[in-house]
Amino acid sequence: MKGLLLAGGHGTRLRPLTFTGNKHMLPIANKPMLLYALQHLVNAGIKEIFVVLGPIKEGVREAIGDGADFGAKVEYIEQPEPKGLAHAVLISEPYIGDDSFVMYLGDNLLREGAKLMVKTFMENKADCVISVKPVKNPSLYGIAEMQDGRILRLVEKPKQSRSNLAVIGVYVFNESVFEAVNNIKPSWRNELEIVDAVQYLVDHGKNVTVRSVQDWWKDTGKPEDLLEANQLILQDLSTSIEGTIDDHSGIVGNVFIGKGTKIENSRIRGPVIIGSNCEIGSNTYLGPYTAIGDNCRLVGSEIENSIVMEGAVIDCGNRIVDSIIGKNSRITSAEEKLPKGMKLVVGDSTYLSL
Repeated sequence: MKGLLLAGGHGTRLRPLTFTGNKHMLPIANKPMLLYALQHLVNAGIKEIFVVLGPIKEGVREAIGDGADFGAKVEYIEQPEPKGLAHAVLISEPYIGDDSFVMYLGDNLLREGAKLMVKTFMENKADCVISVKPVKNPSLYGIAEMQDGRILRLVEKPKQSRSNLAVIGVYVFNESVFEAVNNIKPSWRNELEIVDAVQYLVDHGKNVTVRSVQDWWKDTGKPEDLLEANQLILQDLSTSIEGTIDDHSGIVGNVFIGKGTKIENSRIRGPVIIGSNCEIGSNTYLGPYTAIGDNCRLVGSEIENSIVMEGAVIDCGNRIVDSIIGKNSRITSAEEKLPKGMKLVVGDSTYLSL
């Protein structure tokens, strides 16, 4: 069995974070989200993996390479335009051939990984396995309408839905899916929808098995989703302290502190993860569900439930919550400068709450 890991798309809902990079490389608990999906494929016994790259591909090849560091063989497939998930399957046919494969969307986090789906596929001798989970806002997802455990209809982002069962972004297919993607038509979004391909399999009598996921799953399409995914990952954090902590600092809960990081005169309440070579000092407070990337400097500030990316400097004396701070950003105080006022450089599609 092979793996198809999708890392394309423009990530428009995550702008301005994705103006300069691939959305799948955004960090969740200090690790690019794409690597969680890659590891799940490897954990499911899949060693030959194809990564689909879109027009914004910065950092993906550098992070994964040939896959040897992850125990896999990785090759790359170019998808110059994001024409839909089923289009990604369509262009992968020469690489997959007649083999079965797991398609894993790189911006999805599924705690149970892909292993149980592969097991279900094998045990049921299925042509396709999908997983579903109830959601509060069906209009944002591909939705499965079910009856007695069988699919009646699959609809992509319905304006009005008869079901709240979202189709999770991990699928298992055999070669029959290639017939499906070659026969469906573009949707109203002018994309080849994967739910239409699965519907084709259902309509043509293929064995499509549906699993109900009990554990957590997160589609990280929006900034608030990144923060929630960060919370979910940090819930399982174990304490590991490789840096140094002075006698004037205090730590409560599970905290990871990377090599070369110095904590001085500060308070940390976990779960919190701090990368390598950071400086945390001058009465800084880090609250639960905060991730601080490598080479950051935080002085005299309070941060909680936030993601602070590599190289950021925060020296503002204010409390920051529910925020995502991009790479090499600087947040400083204007309190000592006259005339006083907020000094901002704000990108497109940015949200501020001051």
